Amino acid sequence: MSEAQVKSAMRAFEVLEHFKLSQQERSMSELAADLGYPQSSTTVLLKTLVKMGYLNYDRARRVYFPTSKVTTLGDWIPRALFGSGRILDAINDVHAITREGTFIGTKNDVYLQYLKTKDSLHALRFHIDEGTVRPITRSAAGWVLLSTLPDSKIENMVRRANIATSNPSERMKLDVVLREIEKIRHQGYASVEDLPFEGGATIAVLLPLKVQGQPATLAIGGAVYRFRKNFDKYLGALRSAVQALSPEDEFETPVQIEV
Repeated sequence: MSEAQVKSAMRAFEVLEHFKLSQQERSMSELAADLGYPQSSTTVLLKTLVKMGYLNYDRARRVYFPTSKVTTLGDWIPRALFGSGRILDAINDVHAITREGTFIGTKNDVYLQYLKTKDSLHALRFHIDEGTVRPITRSAAGWVLLSTLPDSKIENMVRRANIATSNPSERMKLDVVLREIEKIRHQGYASVEDLPFEGGATIAVLLPLKVQGQPATLAIGGAVYRFRKNFDKYLGALRSAVQALSPEDEFETPVQIEV
């Protein structure tokens, strides 16, 4: 595949993601300006998406908007990922108790991917879009996922994650990660402050079920001062949610930790 084809594919997704954020009709010139695309290539791209049925074009007002075909691309995914939905019940229960940002994360190569997120209801909060990825070494949730790997594989994973971390100051030392993993295996959860966000804190636990064959973590994140004040309550909410789950659904299999 040529570089031009790759760029076109990326831009098609960026257009659709832009509509997700704006949630309103946009003209060609607005899309080109917002996304920093040349108007000529934006016109061609939008016409292609209209022809494929993913965008609707109102010629009278010269505006575009996604069609329902976009939603059908992924309407089957929650069932495939979460089976009976009991994992989603867990994230909802934790969110209702803590009102903090709550998410389910899985390993995607050398990254932690935020598979499902619910925003904090507090005024001071950190927002993470669903689908966001970050190096697996750069969060408590990532450490929880690393803790499921055999010790023989962790060093290689940390090395590769550091290569994927563009800022050298954010690369994690192997001995630091190994100490955190040892604590996680002993106490059954991970917690950290000021990572990945300054002033933020995270508590994460391992789910007893896999998502699409991958270990998954349930975690909450928010302001450090709230987590210090409510640590026992928050950890209790996570543990209660985990205890309510059992690997009975055909789409969900138990996690086995290798050491």
